[in-house]
This record gives sequence, C-alpha cells and structure tokens, in this order.
Amino acid sequence: MHTVLDLLRLLADRTDEGVGSDAPGDDLERTAAELAASQPEAGALALRIRAAMDAGRRRESELAALVEIARDLTSEPDSGSVHDAIVRRARALLGTDLAYLTLYDAERGDTYMRVTSGSVSRRFQSLRLPLGAGLGGLVAASRTPHWTGRYAGDGRYRHTTEIDTAVAEEGIVAICGTPLLVADEFVGVLFAANRSARPFGPDDVALLGSLAALAAVSIVQTRRLADTATALDALRGAHAAIAEAADAHDRFAGVVLEGGDVADIAEALGRLLGGWVTVLDLDGTPTARHGPVPDDLDTTAALRRAGRETGDLGGRPVAVPCAGGAWVIAVIAGGQRLGTLLLGGIGGPGAGTDGELSAAQIRTVERAGMVTALVMLFTQRADETDRLDRADALDELLAAVGPPRPAALTRVSGLGISARRPHVLLVCRCAPGRRRAVAREAAALGGRSGLVGERDGAVVALLPGDDPGASGARLARPASTQDPDGAVTVGAAGPFRPADGTDAALAEARRSVEALVALDRVGEAAAASDLGFAGLLLGERPDVAGYVTGILGPVAEHDERRGSELVRTLEAYYAAGASPTRAAATLHVHVNTVAQRLERVGTLLGPGWQEPDRSLEVQLALRLHRLGGQGRER
Repeated sequence: MHTVLDLLRLLADRTDEGVGSDAPGDDLERTAAELAASQPEAGALALRIRAAMDAGRRRESELAALVEIARDLTSEPDSGSVHDAIVRRARALLGTDLAYLTLYDAERGDTYMRVTSGSVSRRFQSLRLPLGAGLGGLVAASRTPHWTGRYAGDGRYRHTTEIDTAVAEEGIVAICGTPLLVADEFVGVLFAANRSARPFGPDDVALLGSLAALAAVSIVQTRRLADTATALDALRGAHAAIAEAADAHDRFAGVVLEGGDVADIAEALGRLLGGWVTVLDLDGTPTARHGPVPDDLDTTAALRRAGRETGDLGGRPVAVPCAGGAWVIAVIAGGQRLGTLLLGGIGGPGAGTDGELSAAQIRTVERAGMVTALVMLFTQRADETDRLDRADALDELLAAVGPPRPAALTRVSGLGISARRPHVLLVCRCAPGRRRAVAREAAALGGRSGLVGERDGAVVALLPGDDPGASGARLARPASTQDPDGAVTVGAAGPFRPADGTDAALAEARRSVEALVALDRVGEAAAASDLGFAGLLLGERPDVAGYVTGILGPVAEHDERRGSELVRTLEAYYAAGASPTRAAATLHVHVNTVAQRLERVGTLLGPGWQEPDRSLEVQLALRLHRLGGQGRER
C-alpha cells in the first residue's frame, strides 16, 4: 500500500528529473490512483501539484522556443529548410513523439506529406490525404482544428485503408491537427502526434494553432520571396528601394534574434531614418522612444488617425502622415491592435521635404511595424499568461483562512515567491478605469517576486519587504485637476510571512484603506501604525507601546535624560482644561515654570502639537502611558 510519503518522493523525483523526464510520472499517477482509494484528497493533490509543475516548466520553455522558431524561419535559405524547422520546433515545443506538415495541392485537391520529424514509416512519410478523409483531411476540409486521444476507432473521422495502414505502421495513437491559414488562403495542416494515448488539451491545441499561424505566414512569405528573388536578379538596379527595405527588415530581424525588445527596434528605425521614434501602448503611454521626441506631440490625435486609417484598410498596418510632420502606423498582429508607432524629424537618404517619406522609407516603417507587432505579441502573451498565473495564485492565498495549503505554497514558490520571508500586502482603491494601470504599476514594483490581482473591486498586491507604509506610498496618488478620477488610495499591512496566512493582513489593509477614505485622506497610503489612534482600532495586533513612543517618545526621553517632569506637566495641563495657571497650582510650581516646560514640549513635539487633532493624539498617548506605568507597578 502506497503512502503519502511515496507520493512526496515521486514528486521530488519529478522535480529533480526536469522537464524532459516522464520516468517518475507514470509511477506518480499509479501511486496517486492507489492512494486515492483510501485518501482521495492526497491522490488528487499530488496530481494537481505535478500538473502545476509541468505547466510552469512548459510556459518557461515556450517563449524561448518561439524565439528559436523565429530564428530558424528567418535564417533558413529555402522553403525546404523552413518546413524542416517548423516541424522540428513544433515537436520540441509540444513535447510529442512526432510532428509533421502537409501542404495543399490545389491541382489535385488534396494534401500531401511534405516533411516529418520523429517518423519511422516510409508509407506514412509519403501519405496523401484527400479532403475530408481522416483527421487531417477533415482539418483541411473544415479549416478548423481537430484532435483525438485515440485515432483508431474514433467514429468522428472517415477512415480509409491507406490512411489507417500508414497510421498503424507509424504507431500513432493520439493526433492533433490545425490548419495553416493566411487570410483566406489555405496552405496546409500542421500536426503533432503521440504513439500513446496521451490526450491533447486546449492549451496544446492553442499553442499548435499559434505555431501554425506563424508557419503559414513563413511558408507564404518564403514562397513569395522565392518568386520575387528571380525578378530581383534581373531588376536589381531598378529596385534599389526594395533592396533598402529588405535590408531594413534584416536589421529588425537581427535585433529580435539578438534578444532585442521594442526599444531596440525603435532605436534601429530611428537610426535608419535619421529621426525620432516613439512606441505607445494601447493606453497611449510611451513604452519606448529614440531621439528628440517633441514635448508637444499630440498623441491623442495620432492614435485616432492610426485607428481610422487602419479601419479603412481592413486592419492592414500602413504608415500615414499626421500633424506636425509626424508619421503614424498602427501595430497590429492577428487583427489585434497592440499599440502605435510614431516617428518624425526624418532626414535620412531619400527623404522628401517637410518630413515626407520616400516609398522605400514607408516600406521600412511598415516592416518595423510588423516586427514590433511580433515582439509585442510574444511579450503580451507571455506577460498575460504570467499575470493570470500570479493573480490566480494570489487569489488562492487570500482565500485561505489561516496558513495556506501546501499546494498553494508550492505554486507561489514556482512563481518566485519566498513565502517564508517578510512581505507586505497592499489594497489599492481607485476608479474602475484606473485599475489596470495600478495593477501594472504594482506588478512592476514587485517584479518577479510579487503577486498582483483584483479582489472585491480593489487591486491587491503582495510584495516582498518589511515597510508597508513605504511600499504603499509608491502606489498612492492624489487626484488632480487634469485627472479627477486618478486618485489611488492604499491601505497597507505587514510585514508578515505568507506561509503563515494572509487573511489577517488582508483584513487590516482593507480597514486601513477604508479609514483613509473615511478620514478624507483619499490619495494617500497608510498602514494601521500610520493612522494614529485610528490605527489602534484597525490594526490586527495594536502596538500600544509603539504608539505611545511615536507620540511622546521625545518628551519621555528628555525626562529620563534630564530628570525633568515634562510628561507630568502635560498630564496636569490637560487635566486642568489646558490652563497653565491651574496646572501650576496642581504641580505646586510657578505658572512661569509651567509655561517654560510647555515651551520645551513644543520644541520636542514640533509645531502644531496643540492643534485639535494632535492634541487628541497626545492626550490619548498620555492615558496609555499612565496605564502602562500602572501595569508595570502592579
């Protein structure tokens, strides 16, 4: 009989083996299944942990694999090499036994096997698939993805002897196929397959679809480049502009393949054209810039112009002129608007007067827009996946009462969170339209070591650190006349260890932000300890001694150091209704002595200590100081 300890050993083995090993995976499933009979939750929890580890590793490798695919597709000299790169990378990225690519034959009206990776059967490698026959033929006919965990006997597909024989000879059990489409043009089908009954999930299908989209564009572009190359050989002198644009494309591709980002593309474009460049996100916020971008640039009008021109042209990115001699191009990928590229001050070779662009320069700008879109798409998908993972992990931590489950701690550990180190929790209240921007700022503040999400209409951030007030102050923002809805009010709690639970910190941070709003301190940040006597009521663990020291510390230290009686004088002063004369009588000293002592108190506490709010704080601190002293005497 297997035990939970057996499961833990297998999970440890799974972690040590790494992504490429499935050796302990089957043992883990069998052990979990056996244990589930007596301890269902333990078996299910082990499988969930394994799934989370596998998913995390897979996400880490996907972006690197996509960059490798881009490198292959841009560096291979001919279509055959491109096809080989596509199936080789598809197999590696999805971790399947084999991958293969069929191309559409318009003359015969079917698809034929073009290239395989991991295949051993010659019959399979020479297979042709009539439209509608088999899984691949159905993908080609319907132009939609199809997948099955066990192809043989799956009644959804029209089986033929030729196809079934080739599939059986290859030993294929599970298949996933997705069409290669560029606009309305059908190119072929990209497949991933396994020789065991391992079903394909939605993530696998979506990832293969993304690869298929990239592959289809690459195949079509390779074909077109091959067709164009012949003409360029005869017309090279007359088509210098095209050569110039191609050179720009190579430069941009080189920037990407060397690990460059949007800022590097903006710099390369600016240097090519001899002008300034700025890249804006969907909110119109600059994410990259090169050169002297004008301070008075009307980005709002430029964004409207880019959106209007792109809509008129059916979503095709195109460079269009706008006010002030600037040019604008929408950054689009897959029909999705990702941002905007603005440039101006052009002075490179071939530039016209008054900022006009030559035909070659326009093509260069449009190619820059395409490469920028590709980089932003990859970055956006990676960031969105990571954002969702972190938001889900934070939600799981916040939902726990007391210490979170081990599975939750394992999950956050995989995201780079040290749950046993000090953290602070921030609850940020702002207008609904500001939440996305605040979440983005909080994520940037925490980096890879923080978690950010939304909960009950507020942005919640778990950040490493031991100073909640300072962390909250970096996100707080008062409203302004230009942006009356831009206020961000932050309640903070901590430090605490997430491994010990987050519910108390969440409750305290919520109470703090609500207190700030109630005290008409919108746009500020504070922890319970920063809210004075209000913090004593709001804090999960009221720090009375800290409060007293924070208010009366300088006065008490003066008494201890000089042997004076400033604290006693303050008590008598307030007990006498703030009358120095009656206080002097109580203390049996001259009224001038009381006045001198109060003047010293004012020096120690700072100006305004007798204002109503400060005076209330001082009186409460005196009461608590007296209670503390009586407690010590007893």
